[in-house]
Amino acid sequence: MGLVAAWFRIPFWQRVLGAFILGGAAGWLMGPAAEVWLQPLGDLYVTLIKMIAVPLVFFAVINAVASLHGQKSIAALGGRTFLWFAITAVLAVGIGLLVGMVLQPGLVQVPLAPDPAYVAKDVPNVVQVLLGVVPSNPFYAMTGIGEVKNAAGETVLRAGKGSILPVIFFAALIGFAMVKLGEKVALARKLVGEASEIAIQLTRFVLEMTPIGTFGLIAGLVGAYGFDKLLPLGNFVIALYVACALHIVVSYGGLLLAHGLNPLKFFKGAAPGMQVAFVSSSSFASLPSSIRCATHNLGVNKDYAAFAVPLGASIKMDGCGAIYPALCAVFIAQYTGTPLTPEQYLIVLIASVLGSFGTAGVPGTAVVMATVVLSAAGLPLEVIGYLYAIDRVLDMMRTMTNVTGQMLVPVLVAKQTGLLDRAVYDNPDTNVGIEDEKAT
Repeated sequence: MGLVAAWFRIPFWQRVLGAFILGGAAGWLMGPAAEVWLQPLGDLYVTLIKMIAVPLVFFAVINAVASLHGQKSIAALGGRTFLWFAITAVLAVGIGLLVGMVLQPGLVQVPLAPDPAYVAKDVPNVVQVLLGVVPSNPFYAMTGIGEVKNAAGETVLRAGKGSILPVIFFAALIGFAMVKLGEKVALARKLVGEASEIAIQLTRFVLEMTPIGTFGLIAGLVGAYGFDKLLPLGNFVIALYVACALHIVVSYGGLLLAHGLNPLKFFKGAAPGMQVAFVSSSSFASLPSSIRCATHNLGVNKDYAAFAVPLGASIKMDGCGAIYPALCAVFIAQYTGTPLTPEQYLIVLIASVLGSFGTAGVPGTAVVMATVVLSAAGLPLEVIGYLYAIDRVLDMMRTMTNVTGQMLVPVLVAKQTGLLDRAVYDNPDTNVGIEDEKAT
């Protein structure tokens, strides 16, 4: 018991960072064998956090809508949330274009060829995406949020079974019905609240597995990847990481300062969610940790966070939907020697912002968004095939940027609307595990 107690006394972020370093060392020493022997630890961890994500979101959204003060309040909060989603997306596109023009990642010295594993994606139209938000069978939609390998070997959401958006939609309808029925369903409202607390406790248990999962995921990645894939496109990797870092530090940090909030406090509280996002490369898998960070570490009202963070996991994609497509556009323009016109820059900006909303819940967001933006700007799509070989490395930073933004916007809106507990925010925790709430 003493060893276990000593383990839990180590700050959560330090445990994860240590596992990251050890995983990288193990992957380097073991080589491809690390993918065989250590990757399963990471796969099990990702499966566990995906296992709890749907129950957590489902009960949390019902409880949130039933607890908030009627539909008008929810509509106002939703409007502010969407506005900040759009504002931060515009900033992300701008940074992506700027970094691309300064670092010039498209000036590659060797000829590139599309990765053989790349298969072009069909991009659904906006009507199809909107219709997909309403589940024909909500239970089918909830059980279908899993991932499988398609014929091309890509990991995608299970075909025909929806995304997290239908779950949010159905849960919100149940919450509205409870508001309408009032005291007639007081017992049901209590049961939903208790179910939400159970899901939160399960989340704490599973998130304690993060160091083990991190070790396995990083070891498998380092062991299997090899530098031969990275070297030809190293400039693009550097450009993407620089752009995402600038967006997180400058854009997000500046917005926090403008709202009278200390950015360092935010990043300290958001660190566990950012770490999970980086190693898992999945906004959906990061949902339990990002919700926990927003409420437990950053002081966002639980009911509002239960609505805003899952919504952000579907449509708030600054890394995948804004920075990456913008960089792709600049990359292909530089590689082909055809500079972008001012009109094309404007098209990239508009298509990136609108497209991130229009492809909500569609599997493979980054590739889909790059397809949308390059098509709109009249640029060749081969760039996606060039970059596909290094997509896993790119996706780590893209996803961390996405999830950081998904936690940032609820903090900003909560600050504007009086739903932020400043005592919690100003003294942020760095743990998302099994410890009790601070108030207990």
